[in-house]
Amino acid sequence: MHFDEHFLRGAASDVTIVCDTFPEHPTFCIDTRTLKQGDIFVALQGTQGDGHQFLHEALEKGAAGLFLQKDKKNLLDNLDQKYLSSKLIVLFENVLDGFVSCAQTWRAQFDYPVVAITGSVGKTSTKHIVANILSCNGSNALISEANQNTNLGLALNMMKMRPDHDVAVFEVGISRRGEMEKLSEMLKPTTALITNIGHCHMEGLGSVTDIALEKRDVFKQFSEDSIGIINGDQPILAQVGYPHPVIKFGSKTTNQIQARKIKVESDSISFVLKIYKEKHSIVLKHVHKGAVFNALSAVAITQFLGVNSSSIIEGIQSAEVVESRFERRELKHKKGVIINDCYNANPESMKAALLAFEKIETGAHKIAVLGDMLELGPNSPFWHRQLGRFLRKVPSLNSVILVGDLVKWTKKTVPVGFSVEIVPSWEDAIDTLNNRLTDDNLVLVKASNGVKLGNLVKHFSNG
Repeated sequence: MHFDEHFLRGAASDVTIVCDTFPEHPTFCIDTRTLKQGDIFVALQGTQGDGHQFLHEALEKGAAGLFLQKDKKNLLDNLDQKYLSSKLIVLFENVLDGFVSCAQTWRAQFDYPVVAITGSVGKTSTKHIVANILSCNGSNALISEANQNTNLGLALNMMKMRPDHDVAVFEVGISRRGEMEKLSEMLKPTTALITNIGHCHMEGLGSVTDIALEKRDVFKQFSEDSIGIINGDQPILAQVGYPHPVIKFGSKTTNQIQARKIKVESDSISFVLKIYKEKHSIVLKHVHKGAVFNALSAVAITQFLGVNSSSIIEGIQSAEVVESRFERRELKHKKGVIINDCYNANPESMKAALLAFEKIETGAHKIAVLGDMLELGPNSPFWHRQLGRFLRKVPSLNSVILVGDLVKWTKKTVPVGFSVEIVPSWEDAIDTLNNRLTDDNLVLVKASNGVKLGNLVKHFSNG
C-alpha cells in the first residue's frame, strides 16, 4: 500500500527515477492553476498546450514532484536546482500512459467496492445523490471529482483511493468506440450502473444500438459476484441477456427499484419509492422528471452496498441540485429566475428540460434560450427540426432565442405564432435576452457545453 520506488517500477516498466523523495500520501495535478502545495505535477502534452512549459511554476507553487517525458529531461537543467531538492522526479516514455498504469496498479491494491456510473445523461447527478446518501449513512466514501470521467480523469481520482475508504464511486464517460472497454479494464468496477441510453456522442459512437453496446462494456471486467444495474424501462438495456446478475430500476412494475405514482408539481415532484417490497413516500425539491430516475439509480447502487433505508430516503430527499443541471439562479438586475441546464444537451435531455419548464406554474414571462445540440452526426438536422416541432408541447413559452448554427433547422419548424429569434453566439444572445426580459421572468438556458451558454448564465445571474 506504499507509493515508493517498488510500486513505480512495478507499475511502469519504462520508468526512470531522477530524484526519489516520495510523499507519504501522494496527490496529483495536471494544471498549475489548480495545483496545491504537495501535489505531484503531471506534465502532459496535449493539442492545446504542453505541461512541460510549466515545470518551474509547479515547483514554485510547492509541488512535491514532477512526472515528465524522458525526451524532456533536459528541461530539468534549466530549473533552479534548489527547487529539485527533496522532490520526486520521474521520467516516462509517455507520461499519460505511465500515469494511467500507475493508477491501474494503485487501484488493484484495494478490495472494497468500486462503483462505476455511466449513461447518456444523469451520471454526475446520480453520483452526487449517491455521495449524499453515503454521507447520511456515515460511510467514508471516495467520490470522483466533478465530471472527470475520461481515462485521465479516472486516473487522477483512482490515485486518491486510500485504505480507510469504505467504497469508491466513479463517473465513467465515453465519446469514441472502444473507450469503455479500456476504462473498464483500468477501473475494474465491482458493480456498475447505466443510467440510460440516448442520442449522445453519435459522431464517435454511432447509432443508439451502438451506444448501448459500448455502454454495456462497463460490465466487461465483472467477476462472478459482480452486479450490473440498468434502466429497466429501456428495452435496449432490459431485453438483453447478461452473464451476471442485474438490478433494474424505473417506473415499470418489472423493476426491483421502482417509482410509482409520480406527480410533478410546480416546485417539487412526489412519488412512491419501492425498494423490492418496501414502500416509501418521497418528495424531491425539483421539477425535472429526470431527477426521479437519478434518485432511483442512486437507490439501486446504495441498496446493493447495504445502506439502510432511512439513510437512503434522507439522502435522496436532501440532495442539492448539481450546478448546470436544471439549476435555479436568481436574475441579477431583473426580477425572476434563470434555470441553468447548459452543461450538455441531446434530443432526450432537451425535451425533458422543456417539459419540466412547462410544468412550472408561474405568472412570469417565460423565455427559452436554446443552443445547438452537438455531436449528433449526420442526423443532426433531423434532431434539430424535431426540437422545433416539440415546442408545441410548451405552450406557456412566451419567446424563444436560438443560439448557434445547427438551430437554423429548429427555426424552420417552430410553431406558427411563437416569438423566435436566432443569433450566432452566446455574446449575441446576451443583448437579445436583455431586450426580452420584462418585470418578472423565468428563463431556461440549455445547449451543449460547446455553445458556452454558461457564460450567458453567469452574466445574468447571482451566484
